[in-house]
Amino acid sequence: MSYGVTGTTLHTMTHIPSPAEELRFLDAELRQLDARRSQLLARRGWLVATLEAARPAPAFAPPRPEASPPRVQNVLLLLGGTLLTIAAMAFTLVGWGHLGIAGRSAVLGAITVAALAAPLPLLARGLRSTAEAVAGLGLALTVLDAYALHEVALGEVDGVGYTAVAAAVLAVLWTAYGLLPRTAQLRLPLPAALAAAQLPLLWWVPAADGGPYGLAAALLVTAGFDTAVALRVPARSVRIVAAVGAYGLGAGGVLTAGGLSWTATGPSAAARAAALLLLAALIALTAARRTAAVAAPLGGLLLVAALGGIPRAVLPEVWTVPVHLACGVALLAAVRVQRLPEPVRRGLGQASAAVQALAVLWAAPLVAVTLLGPLAWIDRPWSGAPSDIRAAVTAQVPWPAQSETAPLVLAAVAAVLALSARPGARTAALVLGGATALVLPPVLQLPYEAGLLAALTVVALALVPAAPTATCLAVAASLHAASLALAAQSATLTVLTALTLLFAAASRRRALVAAPAALAWATALACAIGAAAGWAPQHTALLVLTVPVAAALLASRAAEAALPVEVTGAAAGLLAIALTIADPPSLALVLALCAVITAATALRPDRRRVGYASAALFVLAAWVRLAAWEVDAPEAYTLPVTIPALLVGALRRRREPGTSSWTAYGPGLAATLLPSLVAAWADPHWTRPLLLGLAALSLTLLGGGHQLQAPLLLGGATLLLDALHELAPYLIQVAGALPRWAAPALAGLLLLALGATYEQRIRDVRRVQGILGRMT
Repeated sequence: MSYGVTGTTLHTMTHIPSPAEELRFLDAELRQLDARRSQLLARRGWLVATLEAARPAPAFAPPRPEASPPRVQNVLLLLGGTLLTIAAMAFTLVGWGHLGIAGRSAVLGAITVAALAAPLPLLARGLRSTAEAVAGLGLALTVLDAYALHEVALGEVDGVGYTAVAAAVLAVLWTAYGLLPRTAQLRLPLPAALAAAQLPLLWWVPAADGGPYGLAAALLVTAGFDTAVALRVPARSVRIVAAVGAYGLGAGGVLTAGGLSWTATGPSAAARAAALLLLAALIALTAARRTAAVAAPLGGLLLVAALGGIPRAVLPEVWTVPVHLACGVALLAAVRVQRLPEPVRRGLGQASAAVQALAVLWAAPLVAVTLLGPLAWIDRPWSGAPSDIRAAVTAQVPWPAQSETAPLVLAAVAAVLALSARPGARTAALVLGGATALVLPPVLQLPYEAGLLAALTVVALALVPAAPTATCLAVAASLHAASLALAAQSATLTVLTALTLLFAAASRRRALVAAPAALAWATALACAIGAAAGWAPQHTALLVLTVPVAAALLASRAAEAALPVEVTGAAAGLLAIALTIADPPSLALVLALCAVITAATALRPDRRRVGYASAALFVLAAWVRLAAWEVDAPEAYTLPVTIPALLVGALRRRREPGTSSWTAYGPGLAATLLPSLVAAWADPHWTRPLLLGLAALSLTLLGGGHQLQAPLLLGGATLLLDALHELAPYLIQVAGALPRWAAPALAGLLLLALGATYEQRIRDVRRVQGILGRMT
């Protein structure tokens, strides 16, 4: 507040304290505020502490241990037992000589008995892991006891035989130890006993000089024992060891027995190997009754190998596959035995199917050579008929060795499939039957003509069924027959004729494939006839054109096969055109005939668009003919296009009055006017420009009279450009006679005139636009 006011004014106002009093008042207020602030801060601190005390402490999960206590315990026990075993071995092997016989026996016996007895009180106290470790140590010490016994008392006994006996004894002792009432809780003794049981027979074979047959028998017997244990013992640890032993030793025994059967040189050796394979098959089939289905097919395959091994050692090598195939087919008899379990019967059926598939795969190279070998005659057609059908097949490829029984294999599998009720079996049987008929003549080395007859027979028989597979087989057999027939001219003509007739006869029932195939073979026959008669290609093309004619007639009757038939006919027409490329007159004739054929096709309601192709072919034919006559006038090429185009346009405007004149007449008029205008500008004579001008004037008058934009504008533009061409020399002369300042002066006068009458010219342009807009 200002203190420079008058005293009268201050007298009438409220009392104002002096500065000293006001200062004391402010200091007091500030002290009260500080005290209040301290109280509030103290209260805030108490509240914060209370809330923090009531809030639950954050749960920090301790780090997860990388190894659980039981696992750590097991590792420690394993390491401890291993170290004790190593120490015992070192004591037995190194420190044994420092003690006498009684001392050595007492030390090892005491340690072994203590190690085997220690698990009993440990199990009673619940220390199972420790008991397992001590029991393992005790079992290892029994092995050392056996070794010590041999070194001390039985040193003269053969080590290999002693090892076999010791392994058997240890297996029995460990089994008895694991089956004791108080040690039955231990999981180690029984699997260890089963592992020891794998060794007796394997060590007995070299001790008894059993040879490879004894080794295979030992492996298979041990595998059979493991299989029995795996099927009957409920303990999981024992079953795992038994399964590993069964698969491992069984595989070794099967491979050994299979090798012995394959290398057997006589019936005796083959019979012994077959007995081993039969044992393996018995084991697999026994396991298949209660285990996975893999064992049953394996057992079936082992039966086939066993039963086929003996005849293979007696018969020639060519009969190896048929013999095994017969054994595989014989398995199907066991499939019908209802007393066998379902997994076994299903596995035997799968084994039979596998054998049949392998047999067909063995015959596949012969089928490939038979079908693909004749393609070599494409490079050298009509070079002469070969001596027999095998020579025709193997013109450039070798004959597969030991394949004489392949037809028998294919026929047998085809017969089995034909009798089967499975879906697709009949189809496969049909294919294999056709393959058998095709490979049989080369195998028997029949005459060349007999092989062709066999191929044609397959085609005829395959066309009888209505199945698509049969049709495909017929097509494949026809290609094979045609390839074989390329070796001789007469054979080619005969086979192509027969194929055309066969497929034509079959087209009544299956026109979709047979009809196009008949047309294709007819095309090939026409080409072959022309080549055999020595005709020029352009003359052969006329004969080939009979195929498109037949295709057009057939397509009009066979609606379901119209498209493939027409495509085949079009391909034949293109071939005819290609044959006449080198002869323009013949090319023009062929193009015209193709145009006639397509025009006839366009008469069908669903093929109206083919008319465009017909028109194009007619035009091309005319152009080729004119080129052959060396006609260089462009009107001769354009008028054949313009006249039909104008007629079509007129017909369209009659049917659709709203059609624009540019759509109806523009393309036809432009096709002649533009080339003629270009030719007139390059023509030094007056005849062409005069005729073009008269034609353009006529079009302009017709367009104006009928109010048509296209004739009016195209004719007027052509007339203007033609007149400009005729006046160009005179204009050049006039421009040369005028002085140089005349051109700028005339341009200036023109611009002045346009500027003075600009609005009138704009109205005139709009009026012309309106007139043209009302035209069509």
